Amino acid sequence: MTNIILLGPPGAGKGTQAKRLVDERQMVQLSTGDMLREARTSGTEMGKKVAAVMDAGHLVTDDIVVGLIEEKLLTEHPAGGFIFDGFPRTLKQADALGVVMAHVGQTLDAVIEIRVDDEVLKQRIVGRYTCGNCGAVYHDTNHPTKVAGVCDNCGATTMKRRADDTEEALRTRMLAYYRDTSPLIGYYYAKEQLSTVDGLAEMDAVAASVAKVLDKH
Repeated sequence: MTNIILLGPPGAGKGTQAKRLVDERQMVQLSTGDMLREARTSGTEMGKKVAAVMDAGHLVTDDIVVGLIEEKLLTEHPAGGFIFDGFPRTLKQADALGVVMAHVGQTLDAVIEIRVDDEVLKQRIVGRYTCGNCGAVYHDTNHPTKVAGVCDNCGATTMKRRADDTEEALRTRMLAYYRDTSPLIGYYYAKEQLSTVDGLAEMDAVAASVAKVLDKH
């Protein structure tokens, strides 16, 4: 069982690699967004607290997110371990995660930074689109559909682009990443837990680099 954090800016490929780890290594991806949506409708005490905060239009506090993570760590026991997705985003959250891991008797085994060039990242994100039916991901230049506007996977013609896949939106997201999240790279390097892989390599090569890190644990 190996618990990991995937770090990297928006569009670096964290979600793609996490999905592969879930499929190939029976890991569980702990996405804060998914956990909040699940908790909101669960009817548990924590779920009622989440619903009240979200319904009031407030941001969910770190304490609540850490509580949800602790619940998952105590109730789920995946053979492959956990992937932390979207948490921690700040140094304060990283400290909190360390405390909760120790509290439940688990360890954080690796932090993998998927490193990419900002300019390449911009091209990658601004050009991507997905099938509205099956969710297959395409790109204007790197991976277009074989027939324009028709999904290779399911044949649907409902292609869509995320509203935040624009240069302006990306600039805002990158600013937040460099301000809040990139300090975690130094934080985990100092703890001797950081490994860096080349996020600009082919998808399979990135997966192989990630696997090499995991196989050390």
